[in-house]
Amino acid sequence: MSTEIYYPPVGFSFKVNVEGITGINEGSFQEVSGLNAKITPESIKEGGENRFEHRFPNRPVYENLILKRGMLLGSPLITWARNSFDLFEFKPKLVNLNLLDEKGAPISTWRFINAYPVALKVSDLKAQENAIVVETLELCYDYFTKVN
Repeated sequence: MSTEIYYPPVGFSFKVNVEGITGINEGSFQEVSGLNAKITPESIKEGGENRFEHRFPNRPVYENLILKRGMLLGSPLITWARNSFDLFEFKPKLVNLNLLDEKGAPISTWRFINAYPVALKVSDLKAQENAIVVETLELCYDYFTKVN
């Protein structure tokens, strides 16, 4: 009989890895959102049957992955995104999102297949506020899987 104690992991320790781009400083983000998938059933009416509609699953729909962090000058990740907008050059990448334990080891990984930039936003610049400049990168992808 196991005596392990199970507990929910914390959501503030994570790392993002964009294959071939992110280095030591590149994978740190203050916020990651959009880890959602949804299946919307399609209703089919059958002639002569008025009590109900048949409901069949459609393909899953995935939300865009949104990454937020303080602006980094000379960032290869932002260069990759800028090439999509400036040159209309899309090079899809594999993106891994690792949830980390208290020692920094991955305890859960989500893999986003064929991700590419679809939006890039820089926070508003305001002289009356003492805030860092935040970049928001939005990625579209084919689908995601949970590896472990």
